[in-house]
Amino acid sequence: MRVTDNELEYYIRHFRKNVYNAVLCYVRNPSDAEDITQNTFFKLYTYTKSFNDDEHVKAWLLRCAINECKNHLRSHWYRFSAPLESAKDMTCSDNTGHDDEMLGIMKKLSKNNRIALYMYYYEGYTIEEIGHILDVSSDTVSSRLHRGRQQLKKLLSEERNGLFNEL
Repeated sequence: MRVTDNELEYYIRHFRKNVYNAVLCYVRNPSDAEDITQNTFFKLYTYTKSFNDDEHVKAWLLRCAINECKNHLRSHWYRFSAPLESAKDMTCSDNTGHDDEMLGIMKKLSKNNRIALYMYYYEGYTIEEIGHILDVSSDTVSSRLHRGRQQLKKLLSEERNGLFNEL
């Protein structure tokens, strides 16, 4: 049973920002994140199986989005293209609010640690749920969270020290 137009609109309204932010953490490019987010919701529209509840849909969307990110980063086009430096200032982000600064700092983390931290702190998933979504063990997720916190602590410390040196 396919998702109806009304259901799709509902899911886009409620989960678009979650999917976009997860994708942005993975690919670090707002334009690519927008495209991958759109592809993810298109896959939901054409998906023929049913879901248990909204949380099941959200988890499916995030899993699908992560797979789309992996496919994108493996693609021939991505690996052999170069960004247009002149278009750098024209990109915009869907992120609004006080989380922008922290998400910006998180972009400096390694991909695996960044996505684990995002899903744990921003999406509220448990370690077991993240492991299921990313198809890794709970121990792996715990290690990624630990390493990510260490990296984040170091980055925040360096940024704070840089601010004090400017004064």
